[in-house]
Amino acid sequence: MMLMTKAIEKKLAKHPYGSQDGKGMDAVVQVKFFNPCGAGTWLITEGNKEENGDWLLFGYCHIHEWEWGSVRLSELQSIRLPYVSVVQMIS
Repeated sequence: MMLMTKAIEKKLAKHPYGSQDGKGMDAVVQVKFFNPCGAGTWLITEGNKEENGDWLLFGYCHIHEWEWGSVRLSELQSIRLPYVSVVQMIS
């Protein structure tokens, strides 16, 4: 499933990695990725496109507990679930 759209790319271009540093819970969420079948929510606040075409994303994430951290788009795209892939919602 394609998780990155042109609209999301435009949002992230305005919010590169580190641009909301220090804002904490006041950081603006650009996109929400989530696992509709269980654990896994990624509230992405920033991101940079890398030379290889992948994206390095940063935000408030929940697998076992909420924490700030980074994830690569390729990691999210590699998640395989029964019947569905990770779903996106543009905030």
